[in-house]
Amino acid sequence: MEATPDLSRFPVLGTTSLDEARDAVTRVYLDHELTAPSETMHMTLNAVSDRHFTLGYLAYGASAKLVMPPTEDCYHVNLTLSGRTDADRSDGGRATTHARRSGLVLSPHQRNTVRWSPDAEQLILKIPRTGLEGHLGDLLGRRVHDVVDFDFGLDLGSPQGSTLLASVEFLARELDRPGGLAEMPLAREQLEAFVMTQLLHAGRHQFTDDLHAPAEPLRHGRLAPVLEYMEQHADEPLTPQELARVGCMSVRTLHATFQQALGESPMSYLRRIRLDHVRTELQRSDPSLVRVTDVAVRWGFLHQSRFAQQYRERFGELPRETLRGYSPAATG
Repeated sequence: MEATPDLSRFPVLGTTSLDEARDAVTRVYLDHELTAPSETMHMTLNAVSDRHFTLGYLAYGASAKLVMPPTEDCYHVNLTLSGRTDADRSDGGRATTHARRSGLVLSPHQRNTVRWSPDAEQLILKIPRTGLEGHLGDLLGRRVHDVVDFDFGLDLGSPQGSTLLASVEFLARELDRPGGLAEMPLAREQLEAFVMTQLLHAGRHQFTDDLHAPAEPLRHGRLAPVLEYMEQHADEPLTPQELARVGCMSVRTLHATFQQALGESPMSYLRRIRLDHVRTELQRSDPSLVRVTDVAVRWGFLHQSRFAQQYRERFGELPRETLRGYSPAATG
């Protein structure tokens, strides 16, 4: 069994002081009231922030109680990894979380109270309203002006919920790993966008039915500006959200239209464009001056073994063979 992803490379505080614990969580997440038996507290907070959201690991080692006012501008997603919590909010909602089976989504407009068991550990996301609601708007193809009214409890045992938990844990482990996503901002941004998509699919809210409704594909011709944009910007960190905006459609419609017109996803099509560019560059490069890895990374391929496999599947040879001039087409 893998160790708990605790983001130990990003320590904020370890303390037995109630006041220090409250101040640290306030700095990273939100202002709140904290009560706990100070003689038993062994609090640990590790956290890292980026453009999309803050991800942190929190444990109190005590029967802690947090009372949190409405944040107004952020959603907080509590994913319980061990122990349990009991929560209620100002609209009368109640929820209990159990290790790896359930979590909470704290609404920006509700006052929340959460009671932790002494053995509770959580990964906690802090997501700005602008980020999550803008992401939802890209998925739906229209602007979202309302707070996403999530159900209080979050089922981590459902297919969508388990994928959400797995993706957040993967993100935490990669950020903790030297040479991992902490040093790959483009890949990190894509994974953070995926986490937001999974959250919107895992939680129930007023937009759930719209998200799950089948998207109607558009005429093939509507893809023309998208395909041209992909060719011109293939060396940039393109996302489905950006491509959907170029095509003036929702992300779901973008995927449906690509599947109907081209039989593949937008990212699969983009990968083929990038592989073609890599091959062209390798064919024109001096192997004494150029490394395959450098060319691959320049075109967005960060995992070298996966890149080599994809390259061979497309061209029937390894990239290093192309660089050395051993192409079957050239020698055949």
